[in-house]
Order: sequence, then C-alpha cells, then structure tokens
Amino acid sequence: MSRVMDRSWYILGEELETFEQEFAAFCGISHCVGVNSGTDALWLALVAAGLGPGDEVLTVSHTFVATAIAIRMTGAAPIFADVNPDTLLMDLSSAESKITEHTRAILPVHLYGRCCDLSPLREFADRYNLSLIEDASQAHGSESEGRSAGTFLDSGCFSFYPTKNLGALGDGGAIVTDDESMANELRRLRNYGETRKYHHRTLGFNSRLDEMQAAILRAKLPNLPKWNAERAVLAQAYLSRLDGEDGIQLPTVPINGKHVWHLFVIRLTESGSRDLVKKRMAQEGVATACHYPVPVHMQEAFSDLDIPLGSLPVTEEIASEILSLPLFPGMKIDEVDQVCEALKNSLKL
Repeated sequence: MSRVMDRSWYILGEELETFEQEFAAFCGISHCVGVNSGTDALWLALVAAGLGPGDEVLTVSHTFVATAIAIRMTGAAPIFADVNPDTLLMDLSSAESKITEHTRAILPVHLYGRCCDLSPLREFADRYNLSLIEDASQAHGSESEGRSAGTFLDSGCFSFYPTKNLGALGDGGAIVTDDESMANELRRLRNYGETRKYHHRTLGFNSRLDEMQAAILRAKLPNLPKWNAERAVLAQAYLSRLDGEDGIQLPTVPINGKHVWHLFVIRLTESGSRDLVKKRMAQEGVATACHYPVPVHMQEAFSDLDIPLGSLPVTEEIASEILSLPLFPGMKIDEVDQVCEALKNSLKL
C-alpha cells in the first residue's frame, strides 16, 4: 500500500499489470483482466462474448443474485436450470431441457468452493454451440480434472470481495481467458472502450481494479494455497465428526477435483428444522448463515420472468434446508468441535 502511495499512480498501473500476470499464472491460463467487482467480471465477459437483448443464458437459481443480474445487465434473459441434489451445482439434464433457439451461452456457478465437472460442461457447450462462461467467484484454486476453475474457455470470472478465499479490502474482480482477442476486448470494455489514450474505437465502461486493491491481492495471493489447505483440513474435521448424524446431509467431495471450501454447507433434511437449529446454535454462541435462502427465480426483482413455484424442485427444496457452518483460515479444530457439539445439541432439542 505504501508502494502505491509513493508512486501516486492509482489506476491501471504496475500493480494491476503484475497482479494480472500472477493471477493468470496461478490459474494456469494466459490472460487476466482486473475489473472492479465480480459482478462486472460476469457482465463484461458476457458482453465480450456478444450477448445482448433477445439472447438467453443458461444458469442456476441457486446462487448469489449477482449471477443473474449480470445477465440482465447485457439485456439477455437468464434461464434457470435446476441443481444436482448431491453437489448443489448445475444439473446438465435440466439445462438441456431449457435450450431454445435463443440460447447463446451457458453460465455455470462453481458454488461454495466446488468446481463443476468441466469436461461435461465443455462438451455440452460445444454440442449446442454455446459460449461457456464460468462463475468462479467462490472457487479460487478449485480444480476439475487437474484444471483450475475458470480455465475451460471461453472465460472465467472471479470476485475478490473481502470474504472470498482471495479477498481484497473492498470490491474487486477479474476475468481469465486463453483468448487473446477476448482479453484485449475486455481491457477496452473496462476502460471506456479506449484503444490508446483519448482514442475510443467503441463504447466502453468504467470498471477497473484499482492499484491499491491489486497491491493487496498481490500480497495475499502467495498465501492462497496455504489458506485453501487450512480450509480443507477444517472441512475434513467437520466431515469426520458429523458423519452418520441423523437429519444432516453432508457436502460431497469431488472424486476428480479439488474443493477449496469457500463455505461448508450442510443440509438439515428434517422438515422445518433449519431455522430452529440456526436459532438454537446462536444461543450456544455459534453463528451460522444461509447461502442462499431465497432462490433467484423467487426474488421479487425477477418476478417478471413469471417462473411458477415447483419449476425448479431441487433448488426450491434445498433453499429451506441449507446451513453454512463456520469455516475460515485460522479456525482451530477445537472450535470445529464446539460447532459440532452445538449442532448436535440443537438437533436433539
């Protein structure tokens, strides 16, 4: 931070350029373009892929609302597929049933730190001639078949919101791609469409990851593998301590991938138990959260899509069952024990 202030260069400078190179290397891809939020990363990736009014984008409703908002920002329509009940990630058979002549892209969400199985997604996108844009906002360092989330083309979008596995001290985001022409287009789009100073070949926007946040992310990036490893140890502790407990469905671990455990999300399968358990655990001094209690298609902001209840049965069912347990680098195993004890006690009452 002092280095940035000493330079007095705060936008599109050396820190951002170097961070982009370092994060691209971390992901194992050629290009990274820093932008001012994960939402803008999704939006600009869709714009660069040519999405606009009249187009449809396949995605999921079990996600943070920004995924769908980014689609709406292009003028395109989000079309929601259901999720797999075991992984809570996009169900491709459901997605296939939603394809129309207007479908132009598929935007899967690598949720909670788990990467979707990418080979089936790539094959699906190729079969239907769709752009594949990955929402990797919660999946920094997650892998499928040895490849990092966000790198299966056409582009991968990351958020650096402070609570993410790699978080800035404010908003921030990035798009990664192996397509040089797309990377150049994204750089123009984030900076008013500028090709060189005061020359604007096309319209663009103001969406730049600033030098201060880039410097902070550069300092934190070398620690990300260690922090992800700590998360994995904590997740394994939860899995072992809660295995076999009645009324709890634990998250599954991918066979051919790496989960980075952005969140540890269980399902409380006894009807109506989630909110009661959450309240009881709070009384024992353990804070929990719900990610996400209201699916996007049930949000008032998307009521114009007129999607009837029951259209996404798995999504709607899990919304009332999911509970995120505390998990963060620096958390101690005895704190995992405390959480598990509070959870078990809350289930017995």
